[in-house]
Amino acid sequence: MSSPASPGVAAIRTLALVGPASSGKTSLAEALLVKAGAIGAAGSLERGTTVSDYDPLERRMQHSLSASVMHLRHADTRIHLIDTPGASDFLGHSLPALEAVETAAVVINAAAGVEPMAERMMEHAAAKHLDRLIVVNKIDAADIDLPALLLQIQERFGKGCLPINLPADGGARVVDCFYNREGTSDFGSVADAHRALVEQVVEVDAEFVDRYLNDGDIDAAELHAPLEQALREGHLVPVCFVSSRNGAGVAELLDIVVKVLANPTEGNPPVFYKGEGDDARTIAVEADPARHVLAQVFKVTVDPYVGRMGIFRVHQGTVTKDSQLFVGDGRKPFKVGHLFMLQGKQHVEVREALPGDICAVAKVDEIRYDEVLHDAAEDDHIHLEPLAFPTPVHGVAVQARKRGDEQKMSEILGKLVDEDPCLRIEHVAQTNETIVYGLGELHLRVLLERMKETYRFEVDTRPPRIAYRETISVRAEGHHRHKKQSGGAGQFGEVYLRVEPLARGAGFEFADETKGGVIPNQFIPAVEKGVREVLASGAIAGYPVVDVKVTVYDGKSHSVDSKEIAFVTAGKKAFLAAMREARPIVLEPIVKVQITAPDTAIGDVTGDLSGRRGMVSGTDNAAGSSTLIRAQAPLSELAGYQNRLNALTAGQGSYAIEFSHYEAVPPAVQQQLVSQYQVKDEE
Repeated sequence: MSSPASPGVAAIRTLALVGPASSGKTSLAEALLVKAGAIGAAGSLERGTTVSDYDPLERRMQHSLSASVMHLRHADTRIHLIDTPGASDFLGHSLPALEAVETAAVVINAAAGVEPMAERMMEHAAAKHLDRLIVVNKIDAADIDLPALLLQIQERFGKGCLPINLPADGGARVVDCFYNREGTSDFGSVADAHRALVEQVVEVDAEFVDRYLNDGDIDAAELHAPLEQALREGHLVPVCFVSSRNGAGVAELLDIVVKVLANPTEGNPPVFYKGEGDDARTIAVEADPARHVLAQVFKVTVDPYVGRMGIFRVHQGTVTKDSQLFVGDGRKPFKVGHLFMLQGKQHVEVREALPGDICAVAKVDEIRYDEVLHDAAEDDHIHLEPLAFPTPVHGVAVQARKRGDEQKMSEILGKLVDEDPCLRIEHVAQTNETIVYGLGELHLRVLLERMKETYRFEVDTRPPRIAYRETISVRAEGHHRHKKQSGGAGQFGEVYLRVEPLARGAGFEFADETKGGVIPNQFIPAVEKGVREVLASGAIAGYPVVDVKVTVYDGKSHSVDSKEIAFVTAGKKAFLAAMREARPIVLEPIVKVQITAPDTAIGDVTGDLSGRRGMVSGTDNAAGSSTLIRAQAPLSELAGYQNRLNALTAGQGSYAIEFSHYEAVPPAVQQQLVSQYQVKDEE
């Protein structure tokens, strides 16, 4: 443990509201802001007047599309809140929020039960070693079974999920179970819930176990240190009940944040590294305002009018107006002209930011997502452990509607990709296509809407393109002699190389085993360049080549005619020749699918999945009379799947996908992809 927190740091809390769409995260944030007096009255999702969903597109869709930062004060404590999107397509906005907080508050809709996104965010928060809190919202909804929901939470996430308060008077209020031993609730004994909490907390400390066994109950006020340890270790995940609509439990949740949740010195500190690759070593970071500054940029916004804004969490040191900060390994510091805390779209200027504070700086062009801001030149090459983002495999080809606007399109796409780590751009040289990859159809639709609304830029799109890949299945050799004589100086280069398959996901390796200078050293990079051209453009179907090792073992050169261009061409064609002999295969992305559907439609849904080359791996009970189906299927088979699901479930089904792995396509599909590519080539 670090030294005791400074009074300023001890009075800071950071909380990310995460979980499924429609669980009420935005409404809950609004209720907390009102209760704390940060705003006068609650806004409405329907009217688009909430603090966090301020973007015009969010207001129109009535869903959060990016993370929104807010702050409030309660009981002399500054609380930073991050409201995150609930749709799996926007994990590029919700996952980075976990890097900025001590506690992940997973919000669950009492009527819907434990949904896949709640499970996913619990897993991500656990992987980041964050304290976790489960907030059951909408406890005033009709026809809900809260005891069954609590049981479901404990089955999914472990027996350490214990209620810290319980609903009472039909969900009109809640009663505390930790600091309070008495009272009545809508279900369960307050005394029993209190006892279970105390026993769970004291388990992490042998001295308290002895006291508890000898003396019986221990005053909860004495349990702060073991409580924080239990939260850090995931031994305890408090469950609290709330209704953002009628206000039940909102004040109590604020008290829990202040009294129970960790300040910046009490949570698990993030793992920072200095250096890259194998040379990287961990460095100790302390939430000490007197030390040198370390802050991480977890969100970037690029506004056509405001410019680039970096939103960051201070982990160490104090950032002030006029601070000189370096961005990553940049050599030139920038001056903090204005330091802001955000309240949705409002920028509140502040004088300083302590460890735990979440702030923003504007108009610093060098700032990118995941950069570390620091005030000491020797702290370059410091970075956090990278987040494991899902792989974007849903693609669409985009083309500027007006000729000559290609450069402008590229700049706009670059800005949008800067804001979302789960967007990826790929340019396919053969077809001269720009492909944008995202996590799903909604993800790409929002991107296109942003281009149109925010940047007033129109594009034409072509059908979604699947991120197929090419590889080889056996070892083979290839050879090419490039000889060109055109009157003056000629071109000559000859290359012999060998290809071998690598394990799935291994990428690409290049080795030089030539001896005796048969290919002069200065031309080996040219051979690799030729090989990499094929890697990018494909050999049989026009898709990138992966998981292959290329070894150059022989060749010939000419003292006069050998040039870089000759060995680029020879390397490229020798690699193509080897690929053709190495039983090339096309790989397709396989995705994990989670489908929620009414029980009556399960047979139809699973049958349809089988027809799409899908495999069901299991089912779980969902809320009401619904079932959660877990399956795997090729992404190519799920184009427009929501429409089909709507038809099978009378509009009551929903699904989410996540990339799993690559697998060889069936021979008939490969033949079709190869023939399409050959036709294009001939054109």
